[in-house]
Amino acid sequence: MKKNILYAQSGGVTPVINATACGVIETARQNKEKIGNVYAGKDGIIGILREELIDTSRENKTAIAGLKHTPGGAFGSCRYKLKGIEENRREYERLIEVFRAHDIGYFLYNGGGDSSDTAYKVSQIGKKMGFSVQCIGVPKTIDNDLPVTDNCPGFGSVAKYIAVSIQEASLDVESMASSSTKVFVLEVMGRHAGWIAAAAGLAGTEEGDPPHIILFPEVPFKQREFLKKVKYAVENYGYCTIAVSEGVRDTKGKFLADAGTRDAFGHAQLGGVAPVVANLVREKLGYKYHWAVSDYLQRSARHVASGTDVEQAYAVGEAAVNLALEGKSGVMPIIRRVSNNPYRWEIGETSLARVANREKMLPKSYISADGFGITPAARRYLSPLIQGEDYPPYGPDGLPKYVRMKKILASKKLPAFEV
Repeated sequence: MKKNILYAQSGGVTPVINATACGVIETARQNKEKIGNVYAGKDGIIGILREELIDTSRENKTAIAGLKHTPGGAFGSCRYKLKGIEENRREYERLIEVFRAHDIGYFLYNGGGDSSDTAYKVSQIGKKMGFSVQCIGVPKTIDNDLPVTDNCPGFGSVAKYIAVSIQEASLDVESMASSSTKVFVLEVMGRHAGWIAAAAGLAGTEEGDPPHIILFPEVPFKQREFLKKVKYAVENYGYCTIAVSEGVRDTKGKFLADAGTRDAFGHAQLGGVAPVVANLVREKLGYKYHWAVSDYLQRSARHVASGTDVEQAYAVGEAAVNLALEGKSGVMPIIRRVSNNPYRWEIGETSLARVANREKMLPKSYISADGFGITPAARRYLSPLIQGEDYPPYGPDGLPKYVRMKKILASKKLPAFEV
């Protein structure tokens, strides 16, 4: 008897998470003899708990294909972490009830470390409740901090956006520096791992090229050394461009931008580190500055996505369905790097237990000796991930032609559930 797939998006979206959704749905449709329908959780796991399941069979072939070049989360995502099974058994039991009611045999959860943990726990509770459901984690995170996999879908496009933005903004600052702004600070995402900040370093290839300073979460912020570096850049190059990760901490381990609140996952809510750094430059050195926060722009910039990233994002969605059809559960497709030059990669798999709630930090070997830049090893790792262009189609109005799903829900079969 054919079983249905339930797919859900989780956490912060990426420029290419919908390409993964496209890979899932198109691959499932190519296996109609083995798979029934593909449902998508409306707004992620919350929608599943509420039994709000989007019926993707109501979306036509053209709309599904359009997901490959559309940013955002087409079916909705959320920041909602399920607690441990014993702490909140009712939610896990509700998930199984929803699976049973809609004949779900495969649960594909597209997210980062927390999502991998959820998928792993659901696979465990399914066994305990005597309901067979195959749980597959599908990797996604712009932070690039999932272990085991060489890189994470979503990161390559954000890396490309940040490197391009630093390059372009620096040309602007350089042209005005003699009489105006001398310091530009760009804040990028990355709470604990400095992968995105490191990507900014791809913009510079010669001595004096921007960014002149990169501030990593892995390197404690030392004010004196930082200001010395800023002054050197301004005096020698005429200006200074700085890329700073949101998760930079001082020597005592406190976030420079800690707002004193927590998000839905229990993480410290950060209030913006760019203005903190920029004000320090003004107060101590007196330089005129500008700062910007890349924020949602970096993770939604599909117009400048990495061709490599798009291809890999689709591939992990396709692989997730194939793993399910092979009878696998509690696993996640991963990207394996075969070679750097030429760059070649392949899809492998790993256990969710090896991925759940674990973070991959930027290696020390990727950070320059002074702590303010990247090494040749980092460049060799990062460069292939931003290669290639995959522009979305543009309409007569000069704007990208992105798609929106109808989001028609399947009929509910269970009593209401309060999340």
